[in-house]
Order: sequence, then structure tokens, then C-alpha cells
Amino acid sequence: MIPLTLREVADAVGGRLHDADPDAVVTGTVEFDSRKITPGGLFLALPGEKVDGHDFAARAVAAGAVAVLAAREVDAPAVVVPPVDSAHTRSVALAGDTDGSGAAVLAALAALARVVVDRLTPGGLTVVGVTGSSGKTSTKDLIAQVLTPMGATVAPPGSFNSELGHPWTVLRADETTRHLVLELSARGPGHIAALCDTAPPRIGAVLNVGSAHLGEFGSREDIARTKGELAEKLPADGVAVLNADDPLVAAMAERTSARVVLVGEAPSAQVRAVDVVLDEQARATFRLVAPQGEATVSLSLHGAHHVGNALSAAAIALELGATPAEVAARLSGARRVSARRMEVITRPDGVTVVNDSYNANPESVRAALKTLATMARTGNRRRSWAVLGVMGELGDDSVAAHDEVGRLAVRLDINRLVVVGDEARAMHQGASLEGSWGEESVLVPDVDAAVALLRAELAPGDVVLVKASKVAALWRVADALLEAGR
Repeated sequence: MIPLTLREVADAVGGRLHDADPDAVVTGTVEFDSRKITPGGLFLALPGEKVDGHDFAARAVAAGAVAVLAAREVDAPAVVVPPVDSAHTRSVALAGDTDGSGAAVLAALAALARVVVDRLTPGGLTVVGVTGSSGKTSTKDLIAQVLTPMGATVAPPGSFNSELGHPWTVLRADETTRHLVLELSARGPGHIAALCDTAPPRIGAVLNVGSAHLGEFGSREDIARTKGELAEKLPADGVAVLNADDPLVAAMAERTSARVVLVGEAPSAQVRAVDVVLDEQARATFRLVAPQGEATVSLSLHGAHHVGNALSAAAIALELGATPAEVAARLSGARRVSARRMEVITRPDGVTVVNDSYNANPESVRAALKTLATMARTGNRRRSWAVLGVMGELGDDSVAAHDEVGRLAVRLDINRLVVVGDEARAMHQGASLEGSWGEESVLVPDVDAAVALLRAELAPGDVVLVKASKVAALWRVADALLEAGR
């Protein structure tokens, strides 16, 4: 973070100082985990399900924090932030926030982040925002990798994209930062707009509109309205990077005053992929075609869906001055950064585990199944396994969506489907009805049962996809398979 005195911090958040030197300077990072405090840092006192950060204020200061950003007075130097109204408290998803103290601290954190962005932007900082129903984290990682050679780049770890992760990432930027790449998530209307107010992007990319959080939004059209808040928030001298292959995203061109750059495989895309070919590991090679020229990209990431992600990253880098050859080289050298997202590891016995277990929605599961099918069919025929669990937050569409995934596994000729947990039963039923399968599809009650089945029946050369929503914790299956193969 840029150096700020506690007086400046208090002014930025509308707070008051408690037992603190107004001229003391915050020179370190902002942290919500007292164990990660570094000298000169600022500690966020946030409530949790089991502990309250206010109780760790003195410990954080003893570890080097200059002060604590708190909702009430604590036994340490603090900037005490004002309360927020009940409507704002309800809009913030923070476990353990029973009295609104967490919402108050997060509101103050957002205000502090905005002050920092406003100070850094005139010095050459470009804020890039990325949203979409799926692929946000992988695309954010690609964008960061293609921009880093052009200047210091800050991006969040993993999917740190909410009211906490968003401003926390912003406050990682300092006077040396040239690019701030932010991932924007939403649980409802207005959430993306609020994140844009915290750190106004000059370049925004909307990847797709799918079924993630359909139970909370109600319809894909409502999801599109919310994802389009990013396009609406872009300035007139900004750039909206929109997916030409998704009609709901392409239509967002009418909702922005920014210049629009369409990306995709459609002929209408200014930055597009042609001659896409997948190798035996479902890694794509394609020709990148843009107004600035052409170049060949060979991705090391697994899955055809990464072509669209790469095009969004390419368009952003081209806008910031990279050449097509530079973009192609950086994309070709890009690696998976965030864990449990198409993480492909082959055991010594030849069993390949595709760990895509971080999260799931119908679109991302379809993409993962197609990747599995490609990996199994190309070259020497391999036996394919799909270990799938519940896709959460789908509302009334849940049964139909799970049923369709099961049927797709049959159509793609996946050899074995292991459905984990009764909440995902419709996947097993759909597969059985589609293909009149017998033992090819099986419903198991939990992770332990899935692991036992796989350990008993996996054979050298098999390829196993593991995917479900985060709540299912199916990464335990992948971890167990990899541990067993050591």
C-alpha cells in the first residue's frame, strides 16, 4: 500500500482515532489475519464464525501493525469506523457478522481502497476488471501473466473477488504498480457496480453469462444485467472487451460508453482465434488474429474453453501496447496459477488426475467433460472417469441441470460416471436414462466411498476428472488419488 498516516486513513474512511498517533504512518500491508501482519501494517478487525478479529487487536499491534481498522474501541491503537445501515449489512456476505461490525469494516476498507486508486491512477496505474459466470480466475491469471512484462502487475490470489478480496487486492498496489487486475464476483444486482466504485476500471472484460448462482438471480437475463454493470461503469475513454460468441455478452455493447472490442471465434470479433486445434492433452493451438497483426498461440492450459479466456487477455494486452507476437509468446508460456482448476497430474502408474474441483456450474462442468473426452480419445484410447458432485445455487433449475450433465457424460462416451452425494442424484439418473447404463454410472454417498471405489477399480492409463461445487469438497478425492499414486 502507499504510505498513509493514520490521520489520512481516518479521513479516508470517515473514522476516528482511538489511542493512536495521527502522524504514525502505515507502510506495510493490510491484513485480516493477525498471523500475517508485517511491520508497518494495518490490521482489519473482522468477525468470523469462530473468532472475532477485535479480540486479536493487541496481538496484531505487537506483531508490528501500526493500528487496527475496527468497528469499536479495542485494546490497541485503532481507527474506529462508523456503523453502516442495516441494508448494507444484509448485502455483505461475511460469516459471523451478527452485529454489522464486519460490514462496517468492509465499507471502510472499500473507502480506503478508493482513495489509494484515486492517488495512483494519475501516476499511470491502469485498473482492469474481469467478470463472467465462469473462467474469471483463470482469465485473471492469464491477464496478469501477459501484462507483467509490461510493468509491475498486482492481481488477487485464487478467487479473492468479493467485498473483502477486492479492496484487499487494491491495497497491494503502490507507486510502482502499472496494472491492477481485479476479478469481480456477484451474488446479486448491484454487487459488481459497487466493486467498480471501489476501484474504477478503465478496461473491463465480460467473459460469459451462464447459470452460476441462478438460484440467487432468478434467470440468465438477470445474471446478464448484473455482469453488464462492469460495462456500464467503464469511462468513455475506456475499453470494454466483450465475448462475441455469447449473445448476452455481445449485447452489452449497447450498455457502455467505452470503446468495444469483441473477442471470440465469431467473424465479428476484432480479436479472434482461427484454426483451433487440440492436442492429446486438450491443449489448444490457434492463430491469433487482431487489427495489429497475427501470431500463433500454443496454450499449456487444458481445455478448449481456455481459448476464449486467452483472447480476452490478448485483447487487453494489445490495448496496452503489446504486439501480437509478444502476446502470443506470453500466452504460450503462461501456466496455471490458481489451484484446483484444470490441474492435470499423471501418477507414476500412468493414471492422470484432472483436478477441477474448486467450483462448478453447468457451463464449467460441460467444458470439463469435453476436455476429459478429448484427453481420453486422442492418441491411445484411455478409459475415462468423471467423478462429479453437486452444482450449488441453481434454484429451481437444479434437477434439470444435474440431469443434463449426466446425459452429456453418456453422449461424450465417458466410460464411468461416479456421482458423489445424494444432492447430485439427478446426474446419475440422467446418465442411466440416457444410455440405459448399468454399472457405468454409480451413485456413492460420500467422498470416502468414491475414493474406495476408485482405488479398487482404477487401472494404469485411466484419466479421472474430479469436479463439483466448493461445498462438496471433492478435492479430497483428487488429493487421495494422488497420495495413493505416490
